[in-house]
Amino acid sequence: MAAIELNNLPKTASAVRSPQPHLGLVCVTFSKEVRFRTITRTRYLTLSDSQRESTLKDIYTDNLSRLHKALSFCQQRDIKLYRASSSLFPLNDWEDQIGAQVLEQMRDELGKIGQRAAELGIRIVLHPDQYVVLSSDSPSVVQSSIQILQRHSQDLDLLGLPRSHWSLMNIHGGKAQRPEQLIQVVNELPVEIKSRLTFENDEYAYSAKEILEVCQKTAIPMVFDAHHHICHEKLSSYEDPSVAEMFYAARDTWENPDWQLVHISNGETAFNDRKHSNLITTMPSVYREAPWIEIEAKAKEEAIALLQQEWLVAS
Repeated sequence: MAAIELNNLPKTASAVRSPQPHLGLVCVTFSKEVRFRTITRTRYLTLSDSQRESTLKDIYTDNLSRLHKALSFCQQRDIKLYRASSSLFPLNDWEDQIGAQVLEQMRDELGKIGQRAAELGIRIVLHPDQYVVLSSDSPSVVQSSIQILQRHSQDLDLLGLPRSHWSLMNIHGGKAQRPEQLIQVVNELPVEIKSRLTFENDEYAYSAKEILEVCQKTAIPMVFDAHHHICHEKLSSYEDPSVAEMFYAARDTWENPDWQLVHISNGETAFNDRKHSNLITTMPSVYREAPWIEIEAKAKEEAIALLQQEWLVAS
């Protein structure tokens, strides 16, 4: 894939020289080096209880090994942020509790992930899937969403990761025009969820300003996504003043600003295209001040390598 010149990207006048941003890999690699196994619910339901237990134990053990491989992959490429797959332990929240029991049996091995990540200086975060909708008008959907977050929080505990926004669980606001309901639900969440929860602006339901207000009223950090912002507001440049404005406003929601996480993607066919491109060829200049940046590009590690070679060296 051809590299596009990034060295001449402008810098904000107010930028303060600080350690370079850490770039993050999302879930799997563009190559086949980091992949995870799964199982469909349809197949799972055909198995006896004993078969379910042995099957899940095999998948979980294999995926744990693959997670170690993901950490090694990041270490070798100087990638300090890794978004773990939300499907790392499939069906561990199923009503039969077999998956949860298998994970509990693996507690000692699971805990080595957090220890190894700390030794390598790699931050692990999580992005639960789209089924988490805390602002739904359906009480059952809200309750299911809370249960999913509870299970993810337990998984992060088992992996030996700190119960803080260092090891965050990032979600979107969900159903539009329900900020007060969303705020109420969040304020009633148990501490094991709220201590890790972050909110991200999106292209459709919650603008950066709208999700910022939710974050301010719930003491939840905001993960600012510049591409979602320019798509929602129909902007023509990452240098629009509102991009830096929202970046700094989001930073103020973090108790520890050094933990601030932002997202970046580029449009596939045009600047405002919501579909992600293979590489990141345009970055907001204010992102030079971001401590942590998740790279949401289809080419994954290739996109990160390009930024390391052509953007970070110019900062």
